[in-house]
Formats: sequence, structure tokens, C-alpha cells
Amino acid sequence: MAAVRQALAGWLASCVSSSSHIPGTIPRVAIALSGGRDSAVLLDAAASVADELGIHLVALHIHHGLSRQADIWQRFCAERAAALQVPFDARRVRLAERAGQGVEAAARQARYAALRELCQQHGATCLMTAHHADDQAETILLQLLRGTGLPGVAGMPEMDRPGRLAGVTLVRPLLNVSRAAIDAYAARRGLDWVEDASNQDPRFLRNALRHDVMPALARHAPGYRQTLARFARHAHQAQTLLDELGAQDLQAARRPDGTGLDHRQLLTLGEARLSNLLRYWVRVQGLRPASESRLADWQRQLRRTDGAAQVALPHDGRVMRLYRHRLYWEEASPTPTRQADTTATLRWHGQREWRLPNWRGTLIFAPMPPGSAVDAATDVPEALLSSAPLRAEPRSGGERLKRHPRQPSKTLKNLFQAEGVPVWQRAVPVVWLGSKILFVPRLGVDQRLLRDAAGQLEPHPGAWWRLAWHSLGD
Repeated sequence: MAAVRQALAGWLASCVSSSSHIPGTIPRVAIALSGGRDSAVLLDAAASVADELGIHLVALHIHHGLSRQADIWQRFCAERAAALQVPFDARRVRLAERAGQGVEAAARQARYAALRELCQQHGATCLMTAHHADDQAETILLQLLRGTGLPGVAGMPEMDRPGRLAGVTLVRPLLNVSRAAIDAYAARRGLDWVEDASNQDPRFLRNALRHDVMPALARHAPGYRQTLARFARHAHQAQTLLDELGAQDLQAARRPDGTGLDHRQLLTLGEARLSNLLRYWVRVQGLRPASESRLADWQRQLRRTDGAAQVALPHDGRVMRLYRHRLYWEEASPTPTRQADTTATLRWHGQREWRLPNWRGTLIFAPMPPGSAVDAATDVPEALLSSAPLRAEPRSGGERLKRHPRQPSKTLKNLFQAEGVPVWQRAVPVVWLGSKILFVPRLGVDQRLLRDAAGQLEPHPGAWWRLAWHSLGD
């Protein structure tokens, strides 16, 4: 019992000192309360020492709707919190399962998102969960059996900041406390809790580890928890070094214009170092980790091309593309519908957006501040925009655009090639003003139209508007 209280007191004090709260107010710490034994012990122990430290608690429960007993669990949690005079709140969530993501992962993702929102709503800058030493050991063994890399076997940190909860410090104060010590606390305090029947189902690997493997380990290697925790710390240190190397290699490979990585620089790296860079790049993009087989396939494709070819590597709703030695990420999107008779018209009178769903994009009209410098490549006088209807049509072939006043017009195909616009980004509308081309996304305004209209607009052309194209695939 003393071990639990001491762990809680130390971490509660740490939460207060490390969190940011309004001076002169009492800090608030949230307790993630599932209703199980571990979280029941966490709430009881926290409530017993919070007043001594001048801390307010709030108990938060997430209702996943996965069990027929979920309503009963929520009522139990509310009653348990009320008995300890701790404010209580709950949130129901719906699971949005992604490809390659199971129910457990989807539930975890939804749970932490809801907990973050509840913490912000109640002004809690610290969230405590009831993970303990046996949970940590199970997690490490589970990740080893799944063949994950160092991030997986590094286990759970005691403090995760900013972690998965932006603006909220996630703390696991019982991570060095054994399940036996938690059982002893619950027995001495006469606590009750709810039981999730799924925790006894041996079909789940974690349950098999908990009920079959861990007791055997305890008999033959009583100190296995400490040994695995030490291994996790070493793995975490090794991963930290790999992340530092990945960050250095990523910076070295960045193109000067910041539009991606230089493919030629990547090819100077050895196999292990390139895999580490790609793995790190995926993570900083906020994407799910790539499997070992996928990383190996990426390496093969990147090394087999000289960079002039087009390579598309889909992953987690994004696409890593290689074009003209530039490697970059973009949103995955289907090829836009391009029919010969697809046409959209607009009578412009100050609209800020023109949505063009056939091209999965929007033409943006942004007013220029008075006196600002005019960019002939993107800016158009207001009087010209309103002089005739605008018409968006697909490319039919042979259209020409004059991008610079002192240079001849060129075909759109030649201009796209010269600008290095990938083929999959050329399916854009040609915007006409009457019978003349006004604007082509990714290329700019036709200077012939501005020249022809200059005599009518001078000497006071009035306001100017900047044209820009926003594509859902960018």
C-alpha cells in the first residue's frame, strides 16, 4: 500500500511543478478511470493524497460501446468518483477503423483523443493512467513477438510530454509498481471494481502472456520485470540515437527550395542508414510506421531508378513520389474526371472561391492590399475579372500561354515540362475570359490578355486580385 501512495504522491507533485496553470489557481489533474482494478486503485490513492498537495482531481471515463456492460461500467465509475468526492465526466466515442488497424488500436486512438478533449474542457494539464510494471513487461514481450522495431520494445515512458495528448502531460505513475502491490492495496482498502470478460479470453495474445507466460517467468526469473524495464531503457536510448541520425540525414537530403528530398543524396547512404532515414521521415510526417517489407521495397525502387522516372509509393493515405530527382509526399487522390464536354462558368463579382469538383480543386481569388506590389504571373485587375464570364475547361491540346511579357508563348505541355510539373499534376482546368486564356493553374496568368487590356484599364486600373489554385491532391 505504501508503494502505491508514494508513487502517486511523487508524480502528483511532479505534475504540479511541470504543468502550466494559471497562477493563484489550484492545479487540476485528470485520472483515466476505466472501472477496472488498476484504475480504481489509482483514483483511490490519488484522492487520498491530493488534498495534502493542494491538487484538484477529475475522473474521466471513455465509453467505447464495445461491450454490453459498457453502460454499467460508466455508472460504476460515476458512483466510485462520487464516493470519493471527485468530479466525474464521461465521453462516448465511435470507432473509425482504418485499413490495417484493428479494433484495439482504433479504440486506443479514439480513447486518447477523447481524453485530450476532456482534459482541455476541465482545465487539466496532466492526465494519469494506471499502467503498472506488469503491463510494461507484457507490452515489451508483445512487441518483441510482433517483430516491431526499437520504438515498440522501448515500452511506455513514465512521462509522455507532449506525447499523444497535445498540451497535456501524460503520466503513468504506477509504471514501477507491480500488479501484486496493486492487488494488496485494493484488498487492504476493500475496493471493488468491474471485470472485463475480454481480459480473460486466451485468444488475445496479451491475455495469453498475462495468464500463461508471465507466471512461468516469475517462477524461473523473479526479476524479469526489472530486466525487461532495463532492456526497454536501452532500446529507448538506441532509438534516440537513431532519431538524431535520421534528423541529420533528413536535413542533409532536403532540397534548397524545401520541396522535398534530393534523390541523388539519398543514394549515397547505405542500406541500413537509408532505411532509418525513411522510417524517421514517415514518422515525422505523422504516418503509421512502414513495415520492414515495405521499407525494403521502397529502397529497391529508389535505387533502381535514376530519378528521371516517375515513382509512386502509396502509404497510409499519402503517396511518396519521385519526379526529376525530387522525392516528396502528397495526398493520395484518384485521377480527376476529364470529359471532353466538362465545362464550368462563373460570372465573377467579388467571389473569393470558385470550386471546381471535376478537377478536385478550387480557384482562389485573394484581394491585394492597396499599394502592394503587383505580380504579373498571378495578379489580375478587378475590372478585367468582371469584364466577361469566366469559363473553366479541360485541356484539349495545343493551347498556348505567354508567361513573360518579353518571351514568346509556348504550349502548355512545354511549359509544364519546363517547370517540372509531374504528369499527374497537369490535369488542371484552363480558365478562359471570354475567348482568351486568363489563367492556368501551376503556370500562371497569360500576359497577352493583360497586354491587350492594358489600354482600357490605364491609367487607373483599380483593385487587383491574386489568383491561386488549391488542389485536394497537393
